[in-house]
Amino acid sequence: MSGMTDIEENLQRLVKNSDLEQPLLLIGNPNNRRTLGLQEARQRIGLQPALVLPYARLLQTWRRGGTMADVVQQCLEGRGATHTHGASWISSPASSMSYANHDSVHRVNSVPLIRIDAPGEEWEVERELLFLGAVNDISPLTEGLSAGMIPAEQTLTLEQEWGRIYAPNQWFSGWRACLERIRHEALEYWPSARFMNDPHDIAIMFDKRKCQQHLSVHGVHVPPTLQSSEPIRNYADLRTAMKTAGMNRVFVKLACGSGASGVVAYQINPRTGAEIAITTVGMERIQGKIIFYNEGRMRRYTHTSEISSLMDWLCAEGAQIERWMAKASLGSSVFDIRQLVAGGQAGHAIVRLSQTPITNLHLRNERLLPADAGLDEQQMEGVQTSAKAAMAAFPNSWSAGIDVMLSGGTEPRAYILDVNPFGDLLYRVQHNGLGTYEWQMELLRKEPLQP
Repeated sequence: MSGMTDIEENLQRLVKNSDLEQPLLLIGNPNNRRTLGLQEARQRIGLQPALVLPYARLLQTWRRGGTMADVVQQCLEGRGATHTHGASWISSPASSMSYANHDSVHRVNSVPLIRIDAPGEEWEVERELLFLGAVNDISPLTEGLSAGMIPAEQTLTLEQEWGRIYAPNQWFSGWRACLERIRHEALEYWPSARFMNDPHDIAIMFDKRKCQQHLSVHGVHVPPTLQSSEPIRNYADLRTAMKTAGMNRVFVKLACGSGASGVVAYQINPRTGAEIAITTVGMERIQGKIIFYNEGRMRRYTHTSEISSLMDWLCAEGAQIERWMAKASLGSSVFDIRQLVAGGQAGHAIVRLSQTPITNLHLRNERLLPADAGLDEQQMEGVQTSAKAAMAAFPNSWSAGIDVMLSGGTEPRAYILDVNPFGDLLYRVQHNGLGTYEWQMELLRKEPLQP
């Protein structure tokens, strides 16, 4: 194979400089705060920088008939790689094969550990995923194409409108297809490669309905789901199902939404029939069509016409509907806990307080350390035990941010609200003196994931 000598020399230099550390391939967005944070953490603890394989380049290459191998080769040649502080990272199929003649330690260390990071916050990537969702004939969240489906030929010319939520079911179809292809091509390229989080698991975690079902099957406590003998396709179906179940307060969550995107706390007064929906979703009618967007602040809808439009859209795109349970409170605020779990260990934790039912921190809600919020050792032990149980339900995955709520009352019980495979972006909190990325990289250095 041409270039074999150069690859061998680069590998020898890698092994010498990194003390046989396992290379890290990071699939993400190069200038994203997640990518930069992880690279800075690796530098601080003396690890070689990860090789960043950009989502945009990968998706564009696929669309043009290429493969992940083509993108990796471009990175190896220095044309597509994003490095920090000028350092380089080398590993390839050729290196794996050439190392097969060396001892087993070298062979293992020539195969990368693969971290799949969040694809969000880059418009070019969003458009490519919408395109992939349009050409992919799987509709994973609903039993047919939603009304908001965007034709493939239009996806790549979309102009970004800040905050607008574009065809979420179609986006998730593209994201799931992306994960499946990453897994297939990566294991074809490096048969012994190991993922930090398995792509199949990431797809389940992203689908709130499948995730809650998966956790429940594994004995993890989750809020009760609204049951219905018929699919809930719209506002009328939702009202009927709530009345039949005697459930007057529910959370309706966009099944593939991240953060608070598409989350609605909805309640009906059983005596008067009055209803209220609390959400971050804004609505605007443009040329006779309702546009949905993330407003970045809480909205309260009380008119049936508005609520029905909102629920019709959510149900058509695919929604997780569960009982709105009373959360534990601190003063006038309710709270839940984001607990990071990695390698079977519970690490960093943040208490998220809100005077609304939705606690996400990007909504300018208050954050506290558990001790500052008055949570005692027994309460935190319950939170950590539940979070670790949720992570254990995904034995092929290594880390996630787990959202845990404690129920109100004198004997609070822990329930899992969400499993976020990218939930380790936590600021101003340390565990054992380390930030979230440093802690995870130290764990992996001490106990590398083996093929």
